[in-house]
Amino acid sequence: MTTTRMPALFIGHGSPMNALADNARTQAWVALAATLPKPRAILMVSAHWTTRGTAITGNASPKTIHDFGGFPQALFDMRYPAAGAPELAQAIAAHLAPLPVRLDDAWGFDHGSWSVLIKMFPQADVPLMQLSIDATQPAAFHFALGQKLSALRDQGILLMGSGNVVHNLSRMVFNDAPAHDWAVRFNDRVRQTLLGPAPEELVNFAEWGQDVALAVPTDEHFLPLLYVIGSRRDDEPLAIFNDVVELGAISMLSVVVGAIPSA
Repeated sequence: MTTTRMPALFIGHGSPMNALADNARTQAWVALAATLPKPRAILMVSAHWTTRGTAITGNASPKTIHDFGGFPQALFDMRYPAAGAPELAQAIAAHLAPLPVRLDDAWGFDHGSWSVLIKMFPQADVPLMQLSIDATQPAAFHFALGQKLSALRDQGILLMGSGNVVHNLSRMVFNDAPAHDWAVRFNDRVRQTLLGPAPEELVNFAEWGQDVALAVPTDEHFLPLLYVIGSRRDDEPLAIFNDVVELGAISMLSVVVGAIPSA
C-alpha cells in the first residue's frame, strides 16, 4: 500500500464485452495496472451512474450491477466482489463540503466500473467506491469537483473516470468499416487539447462546433474525464493510450494523469 501521490486515470471502457475479451485495449488496462502500487482504495466516476445531486456508495458489500441487455449469459454471471469503504466514503463526503454528498447504500458497481477493474485488479482486493455524476450540473462543476478530489490522490486513493469521449451507439458501424469523420475529428481535438498547454479547455467541449452533437449526444460518457483532468496539478505529466475509435463511433482514448510511482 502507498501514501505516495497516486496517478488519476480516465479509461475509455467501450463495450461491456471487454470484461470477457482479451484484446489490445484490455491488455493495455492490464499492463497499466501492473505499473501501479496497490492503492489504499479506488474512487470511480462511471458514466453509468447519473443522479440528481451527488452521491457516493456507502455500503460495505456493494452488488455487481448488470446494467445492459442482449449480451451472453457469461457476462451476466460475472461478479466483482470488491469491498466497499463506508468510513472512507463518509470522509470523502465531508471533504467535499459544503457540497452535499449523499451516502448511497442501494447502488453498487455498474459495468462502467467493474468491466474495467475486473481486468486491472482481478483479485478485487482493493476497496472500491463510486461517485455519481450529478446530471443537473454543467461541465465546469464536474471539473471543479475533480479539483477538490485531487487531495485524495495524496492519501493513496486511485481516482478513476470511466466513459468514452466519443460515444454514439446509434451511429455504430460494423464489418471493419472506417470511423465516422466527425468521430475522428472530435477525438483528435480531445487529444490535442489534452496534450496542449491548457487541458482545462475540455470544459468547453460543448462549444466545439457541429461535431459535438454526434460525438457527444449526451454528456455522461464525457464528464468522467473532467474529474480526472480537474485533479491534475500544473506540473504533472499527462499520457494517452488506447487512442482508437472503435465501431465507427466509440472512442477508447484513455488518459494517465501524474507520474506512476514505483511499487
